[in-house]
Amino acid sequence: MTTRTEHDLLGDREVPAQFLYGVHTARAVENFPITGVPIAVHAELVRALAAVKQAAARANRELDLLPGDIAEVLDAACTEIHNGSWHDHFVVDVLQGGAGTSTNMNANEVIANRALELLGLARGRYDRVHPIDHVNLGQSTNDVYPTAIKVGLQAAMAGLRAGLSELVAALLAKSEEFSGVLKVGRTQLQDAVPMTLGQEFGAWGLMLREDIERLAESASLISEINLGGTAIGTGLNAHPRYAELVTAHLREITGFDVVTASDLVEATQDVGVFVQLSGVLKRTAVKMSKICNDLRLLSSGPRAGFSEITLPSVQAGSSIMPGKINPVIPEMVNQVAYRVIGNDLTVTMAAESGQLQLNAFEPVIAHCLFNSIELLERACRILATRCISGIEANTERLREMVDISIGVVTALNPYLGYRTASDVAAEALATGRTVASLVLEKALMTEEQLAFALSPENLVHGLPSEPVVPVR
Repeated sequence: MTTRTEHDLLGDREVPAQFLYGVHTARAVENFPITGVPIAVHAELVRALAAVKQAAARANRELDLLPGDIAEVLDAACTEIHNGSWHDHFVVDVLQGGAGTSTNMNANEVIANRALELLGLARGRYDRVHPIDHVNLGQSTNDVYPTAIKVGLQAAMAGLRAGLSELVAALLAKSEEFSGVLKVGRTQLQDAVPMTLGQEFGAWGLMLREDIERLAESASLISEINLGGTAIGTGLNAHPRYAELVTAHLREITGFDVVTASDLVEATQDVGVFVQLSGVLKRTAVKMSKICNDLRLLSSGPRAGFSEITLPSVQAGSSIMPGKINPVIPEMVNQVAYRVIGNDLTVTMAAESGQLQLNAFEPVIAHCLFNSIELLERACRILATRCISGIEANTERLREMVDISIGVVTALNPYLGYRTASDVAAEALATGRTVASLVLEKALMTEEQLAFALSPENLVHGLPSEPVVPVR
């Protein structure tokens, strides 16, 4: 492997010549061989780092702190990275010590070396374009890194909201399709009053539509950044106008309405917004998992379970039982939810562990948040396209269970009173008879009254619109 020699405060170090990164990144790769997952896995974070560095170069050029030719090639290098190039050179592990310093150094070195190439110079010619003196001018990891996290999360959350919208649309479409399909509702896994299958799917859709709104609220909260605060929020080594200018350039580059925090010292150490966002992601994951639990129950069978709905068959379910089909898509979503819930606990502990003017554990916070968002987006889209859209209602089975259900007796309370209705329910349960047959046999209601009381319209829309007979 061809190498080049670079130097830092620890001495000389050989760096692989084929990579754009430099000595600081090389040492981080040696120090943190932890997960085997490089920061490049979170593409939106890498794009956001490039956007922050691009905004900094433009601000420093405007302040006459950066020579025009250097600012131009830094801007061009950042544009390439923002457009998806060179991401495989962002190699430091997602879990690292140093509060994100290794990630910031990785970005500085890749941008500097690519800028050198654009000038027609060799990589490592830091006398011409320096990773820290030029790329990191007026900055610290402690304002660059959290700002990049927030900008990257904005982009990632836009994708999640789109994926969640796709899932909600699929559920609501099924709600419309199944609007006339009567079924037994259940509470505590016991027969309850009837409802429609459409109402069941509609409730799931509305449950998740609420979380699209909660995610939008979280996106607005992470728009506040501490760029310009440098090390601890005091702005040491940054031009007095730098914070204002760099934020304006970042808005222009990203299209996100980022604003400078009113108190940069507070903003540099407070990661509460990450805790709140993680809580919203957990809330969404819990709801999705609950829906998938329901789907697995309702499709259980096909002969010895609920068998109310049939999920699409997407793969064979067993290496020993021929013909077996499993609910693998809902099972996958369940596991995504468990991971998101675990990530939320990690974010909570990392946020709590911050000390004094900085939280050193933002790398694991960032990894967990991006991981949760990415997993949830993919899970939403797969659940919508490979499961929800292909669900079929087993209408005969559903109607049969309504006919034999004890729960329909609840609709007769206004006619019979609770005590008489309870006696009918108990006898039906003991004898295996239907509620309707017992009511007619005992002459508790006429056929006309019973048909009205047990009509689908009455069963799923509340009290009858016509007067009831006196309670017996």
